[in-house]
Amino acid sequence: MFDNKSQKNLPDISPSTEHIRFLQEVRRRKMSIRLTQILILVAAFAFWEIFAQLKIVDPFITSQPSRILQTIRTLYEGGVLWHHIWVTCLETIIGFLLGTVLGVILAIALWWSEFLSQVMEPYLVVLNSLPKIALGPVFIVWIGAGPAAIIVMTLAISLIVTILEVLNGFLATDKERIKLVEIFGGNKFQVLSLVLIPSSFPNIINALKVNVGLSWVGVIVGEFLVSKAGLGYLIVYGGQVFKLDLVMTSVVILGVAAALMYQGVVFLERLILRKNQSRSS
Repeated sequence: MFDNKSQKNLPDISPSTEHIRFLQEVRRRKMSIRLTQILILVAAFAFWEIFAQLKIVDPFITSQPSRILQTIRTLYEGGVLWHHIWVTCLETIIGFLLGTVLGVILAIALWWSEFLSQVMEPYLVVLNSLPKIALGPVFIVWIGAGPAAIIVMTLAISLIVTILEVLNGFLATDKERIKLVEIFGGNKFQVLSLVLIPSSFPNIINALKVNVGLSWVGVIVGEFLVSKAGLGYLIVYGGQVFKLDLVMTSVVILGVAAALMYQGVVFLERLILRKNQSRSS
C-alpha cells in the first residue's frame, strides 16, 4: 500500500487541458465529416425523388427511390430478395478472400526468390494491363457455367493487383531494418515475419480496400455472363424485360453491400492498429 506521502510524489499523468481540447476537436471533426456524408446521400436521394415526381427526369428510365423501395418490398414478399443477395455476397466474399490470400502468398514467393521475381515481372505487368473481362467466355468454357467460373473471374481481376501492391510494399521496406535483423542472426523467415509484413501493413490494407471494389466487379461481370441467381442476374433480367426499377434496385443494393464490406475492412484495420499500439505501449 502507498502512503499519502508516496502518493504525493507520484507524477501527475492526467491529460492536460490542451490535450482534452485537441481530442474533442478531432471527435467533432469526425462527426461533422460523417454528418456531411449522410446529408449528401440524403440530399441526392431527395432530389432524385423530386425530379422524378416533377417529370424533370423520366422515372421509367432512371427509376426513383419510392419505386425502388416498392421493388424491394415486392422481392421480399416473393421470397427471393435474400436469396439473390446471399448468392452474390457469398461469391464476392470467396473471391475476395482467395484473391487476397493467394496474392499475399505469391508476393511472398516473389520476394523470397529474386530470380523468380525478375522472371515474372514482365508477365505480371502484361497480365495487369490485360482486360480480364474478355477472358470471361474462356473461363466458362474451361470451368463450366456455374459459381466456380464467377469466382475464377473475380480472382483474375483482383489477384494481380494484390500481388503487385504487396510486393511493392515488401521492396519499399527500409533496408537498414532488414540488415539489423540479419546482423543479429535472423534468417529470411524472421526478416519476413518481423520486418516485412509489419512494415507492409499499410500496403496490405490498401490491397484489401482495392480488392473490395474489384471483387464486386468480377462477380457482377461473371453473373452477367453466366448466372441463374444473384444481383447481376437481376440486372441482366431487368434490362432484358425493360424492368429498369429492378435494375436500379439491384444497383442500390450492390452499393450498400459494397459499402458494408469496405467498412468491414476499415474496422479490421482499426482493430489491428489498436492491438499493435497496445503491444508497443
